[in-house]
Amino acid sequence: MYKFGFSGKRLHFIGIGGSGIFPIVQILKDLGYEISGSDMEDSATLKRVRQLGVKTFVGHDAANITNADMIIYSAAIPKDNPELKKANQEKIPTITRAEALGLITAGFQRVVCVAGTHGKTTTSALLTQMLLENDIDTTAIIGGVLPAIGGSGHLGKSGICICEACEYANTFLALQHNIGVVLNVDNDHLECFGSMDGLISAFGKFCSNAKELVIYNGDDKNTQRVATAIPTRKISVGTNPTNDYQAANIRVLAGNGISFDLLKGGEKIITLTASIPGKHNAINVLAAAVAGLELGLAPWQLLAPVKNFKGVCRRFEVLYRSGSLTIVDDYAHHPAELKATLETARQLPHKNIWAIFQPFTFSRTKRLLADFVDVLSAADHCVITDIMGSREFDDLGVSSEDLVTRLPNAVHKGSFSSAVAYVLENVPEDTLVITLGCGNIYHVANKIAQKMRGATK
Repeated sequence: MYKFGFSGKRLHFIGIGGSGIFPIVQILKDLGYEISGSDMEDSATLKRVRQLGVKTFVGHDAANITNADMIIYSAAIPKDNPELKKANQEKIPTITRAEALGLITAGFQRVVCVAGTHGKTTTSALLTQMLLENDIDTTAIIGGVLPAIGGSGHLGKSGICICEACEYANTFLALQHNIGVVLNVDNDHLECFGSMDGLISAFGKFCSNAKELVIYNGDDKNTQRVATAIPTRKISVGTNPTNDYQAANIRVLAGNGISFDLLKGGEKIITLTASIPGKHNAINVLAAAVAGLELGLAPWQLLAPVKNFKGVCRRFEVLYRSGSLTIVDDYAHHPAELKATLETARQLPHKNIWAIFQPFTFSRTKRLLADFVDVLSAADHCVITDIMGSREFDDLGVSSEDLVTRLPNAVHKGSFSSAVAYVLENVPEDTLVITLGCGNIYHVANKIAQKMRGATK
């Protein structure tokens, strides 16, 4: 049914434990491809890959790519990676994850690509659930685990594909899409784009590639700049009445959700009640709803999926709740995301907010240091772990101590074990503890939750 243009049937992924590669693996495995892959360390995602029956390797070694017909690698893989070098030496075709996504998205009749610095995982996951609950078996490529599909990738039987579109390294420019969604454009990944002008230009190119329509956040100034050059039909969404579609009368619900009236041209269409917390999610729900309407859903068909949607893993995910203590894990890693997440935490009935933050990449930490200090000051207490360098080297003269010395009530606990021990020994009653970061900080939240469950037995 689907022909995606991959070379041969045996595909090897370098960086197979990455959240961006996992959905590709799920889809291609369902299509019958023979898949193997490697990553530097074991992880929750790598374990999920292994459960699919995929042969995995922890560590990169040239011997791992034996018999591969094609190599697919993530943007974080350096050119001197031994597997990539071996593939080039043996003239095995190699493509990036972005190019693999381009091959996949080219195989569908209608593709919706959801872009934006923040919120794209939640929005693409919700749109996927909207379609699935209305018996439209859509293909989905999402950057987080959606319980409704048992992972982050799903091969559907319809000709519709929902794809999360990341701007890092211009990944989203390789995608083939009919409808583009732009939720916001913020100062992230400037190591790739050089400046905000470069980032806005890239988003402009993404929008220009949309064949039918662009749905964009009309409240966001940077997105407005992108929208001025959109050549195709465009729809603005937001909280301001000047938008084509508006989220009006946003209400924070006692049961940890939100509700708002969906207006078109100032006229109320329907009231949507979502089970995900935070006023910032109103834009995400609104954008998904408008995309659903454009794909043929009736307004009433939005009601149940929006209410049933509980979010994706690592998006304000409650791991433990007992008495006055709650443990939450969240993917937020940019100052704007941290601000929204901590504001959401303040809406819950806890006296104290403890934030455990793992900075991600040295360049982002140094560039946005003042912004990180500003938003993390909203927490009553901060535990800062060592910076996760990921694809970068520690050559910029920045460390976690630069955050700690500028933050009131902050401590540096470099290792995860020391962070867990510190929290368990010192956390007061009536506290929400939240781990923050896009790296592997979730291990800390899981360990604290595990210890607390054991203590209450």
